[in-house]
Amino acid sequence: MTPLLRPIPRWIALPLVLLAGCDAASSEPIAIGVAGPLSLANGRSMKLAAEMAVAELNAGADFDGRKLKLELRDDEGSKEKAIPVAGFLRDSTAVVAVIGHVNSAATLAAAKIYNEEEGAHDSSPVAQISPASSSPLVTAAGDWTFRVCPSDLRHGPVVAQHAYARLGKRRAAVLYTNDEYGRGVAATFADAFRTAGGSVVAQDPYLPATVEDATGVDPYLQRALRSGMDALVIAGQADAGIKVVREARRLGFTGPVVGADGMTGVKDAGADAEGIYVSSAFLPDRSSEAAQAFVRAYRQRYNEDPDHRGAMTYDAVKLVAQAIREVGTDRRAIRDYLARVGVEGSGVAPYEGVSGRIAFDRNGDVPGKEVAMGVVRGGKLVTVR
Repeated sequence: MTPLLRPIPRWIALPLVLLAGCDAASSEPIAIGVAGPLSLANGRSMKLAAEMAVAELNAGADFDGRKLKLELRDDEGSKEKAIPVAGFLRDSTAVVAVIGHVNSAATLAAAKIYNEEEGAHDSSPVAQISPASSSPLVTAAGDWTFRVCPSDLRHGPVVAQHAYARLGKRRAAVLYTNDEYGRGVAATFADAFRTAGGSVVAQDPYLPATVEDATGVDPYLQRALRSGMDALVIAGQADAGIKVVREARRLGFTGPVVGADGMTGVKDAGADAEGIYVSSAFLPDRSSEAAQAFVRAYRQRYNEDPDHRGAMTYDAVKLVAQAIREVGTDRRAIRDYLARVGVEGSGVAPYEGVSGRIAFDRNGDVPGKEVAMGVVRGGKLVTVR
C-alpha cells in the first residue's frame, strides 16, 4: 500500500476572522464531536474520558468567553452506522473537530465523509482523530484523518516478540476477527513471528457470531492443537476473545494466550482471564507523572480504571482544545494546526499527553508511539515487568 502523503501546509498568519472562529461575537459552546461504540464496553472509557477532559477544560480555560461541549454519537462499533453518524457531525456547523471512531472499520467508513471536500456537501470537511483505530489502512484514510494510537505495524511485532523471546514459544496459532482490525493484527504478528524464527501453525478468521455457539471455533482450535501450537494469539475484541479462550481451555490447551489492544476488556472476565497477555499503548500503571495524575482523577470520578481508549481520547480532546486556543474554531485552521504537531520545523512542538508523546507524521500517524505488554492479574491489566 502506498501511503497518502499529506503536504505540510505553508503556515501564514491567519486572518483575524479565523482566529476568532466562525462568529467572534458568539457565546454558544464550541462543540467537539465524539463518535464511537459509546453504549458498548469498548466505548465506555472513551465517553467517560472525553467528559472528564471537557469538565477540566471548562473549569480552567477560557476560549474567548466560550465553553466546550461534546456532541456524542454512538456508532455501535458498526461501519454501517458510522456513516450516518459521520454525516451528522460533519453537517453540524457547531462541531469543529471529531474524536472518533474506535473500531478501525468504522473509522475508515466515516473518514470518507469527514474528508469529502466542499461541493459533495454543503458543509466543509472536519478533522477526525481516532483514539484507537490501529488498522494500517487508516494511514491512507485522508488528509483530515489523524490517530493518536500506534498502528498494527507496531502492535503485531510487539506481540510476536513477547511470544517468541519473552515466553519462549515457537508454534503459534492465530484466531482473528474477519475485519480490518483482526486482519491487520494477524498479518503483522505472523510476519514478525516468522521473521523471529517461529512458525504460525494455524491462522483462521472468525466472526463474533461464530463464537456465540460454544463450539463454533472448535475445528480451528482442534486443528491448531494437532499441529502442536504452544501459544494462542487472538486478534479481536474481548467479548468474543474470552469465549475463544474458554473453548481452548476446555479442549485442553494449557499454554499462554496473547492478544493485541482489542482484548483489553478481557480483564473483566474473571478467573478465565487470569494470565492473558495484552499489548496496549497505555496501561493504568504507566509510570509518568501525567499518566498517574490522570488515572487518579479518573478513579476518583468514576471508581474504575481507564483503558487505552480512554487515555487517548482524553489526550485527543485536550489536543483539539489546544488547537482551538491557538488558531480558533475554523475547521481548516484546526486541521492544519494538527498536521503540524510534532513535525520538525513546523513551529508546533509534540503534544505531551497522558498516553505519551504525540507527534504526527505526514499521514496523520504517530510512528513513535510506544506499545507495552500487559498481563491480567487479579482483574487488572498491569505492565509485564
